[in-house]
Amino acid sequence: MKIRSTIENVVFWVTLGTVAWVGAGIGGLIFGAEPKVIWTCIVGALLGLVGIRYSIRRNNRSGI
Repeated sequence: MKIRSTIENVVFWVTLGTVAWVGAGIGGLIFGAEPKVIWTCIVGALLGLVGIRYSIRRNNRSGI
């Protein structure tokens, strides 16, 4: 069975991961996590934003 990925599916999953990183970062701030954990969450969220932008631009250029 071949699963066809559409841009909506790709952006949905990358957005979901980005939201998870933001949630983990907020939870880390609330519960006093180490700075390394907070920075990991920040970088994960930023890479998620880059992934969303990249996926949309790639779809507009070539089509997924």
